[in-house]
Amino acid sequence: MDAAERQQILDRYLDHSRRFEAVAARRRTATATAAVIPFQGPRAEMEQEPTGREIEVLQLISDGLVNREIGQRLYLSEETVKSHVRHLLAKLQARSRAHAVAVGFRRGLIG
Repeated sequence: MDAAERQQILDRYLDHSRRFEAVAARRRTATATAAVIPFQGPRAEMEQEPTGREIEVLQLISDGLVNREIGQRLYLSEETVKSHVRHLLAKLQARSRAHAVAVGFRRGLIG
């Protein structure tokens, strides 16, 4: 590699570096003025009451059925039952299926 090729590589590097710094500077100013939107995802679900189907699933959990059996009883796939259980845990703020059943009894959702 001769001196001319080295100089060409160095010039390309410096040009790239200048362009990178210019874009970074624009992003810093754009980010500084942008409004921050607070994250509200899970909280909205926790404030909701369980749906009728979720309460049915909760009742069957309290009867001791596993996801596959609940799915067969309600004509749902096992994945759908898992989804209902996840939503129940979030809405009831329960740590486990047993805790969800206890909360359901206390709140009068199941009998």
